[in-house]
Amino acid sequence: MNKNEFVAKLAADTGLKKADAEKFLEAFVSNVKEVMANGDKLQLVGFGTFEAKKRAEKEGVNPATGEKITIAACNVPSFKPGKALKEEINK
Repeated sequence: MNKNEFVAKLAADTGLKKADAEKFLEAFVSNVKEVMANGDKLQLVGFGTFEAKKRAEKEGVNPATGEKITIAACNVPSFKPGKALKEEINK
């Protein structure tokens, strides 16, 4: 399912116009990004938890040259599904 199909389903399920459903989806995604960028986590009980996790600096190898390189530390987005979501998709 792509974004347009999801927006259409969201609109049909909620009775919103497609434009309003798309605005809602954009606002939701934007807010999740903002929460994670601020170092906070968003817990949606029954669905899951969105958060940014710190990845430490590490040594790597350039596959083209075999040269050792340092991979910088960074934050990576993470999603941990909730129990209810796991149960729902495993029915």
